[in-house]
Amino acid sequence: MAKNKPKTLATFESLDKLVEFFDSADMGKYWDSLPEAHFEVNLKRKRHLIKVDEELVDKLTEIAKLKKVSAETLVNSWLKEKILSADL
Repeated sequence: MAKNKPKTLATFESLDKLVEFFDSADMGKYWDSLPEAHFEVNLKRKRHLIKVDEELVDKLTEIAKLKKVSAETLVNSWLKEKILSADL
């Protein structure tokens, strides 16, 4: 029995149309015709969850919006400043 040839992937007029297609299509049928992707992954980066008082979070979010940065960026900046200035 002959092996089925992989289907060739059509071209799409927009990224939305491509996404819509793959939301409903079986990628396995097109796997052999897709280009190989190369990328790096940094597995050393970690995230840590820390509980913060609700009132502090509200104020933090407000300040972050005023500074046009994320709350995460603001917290990390403040922690770094505090740690670097600490006399241990």
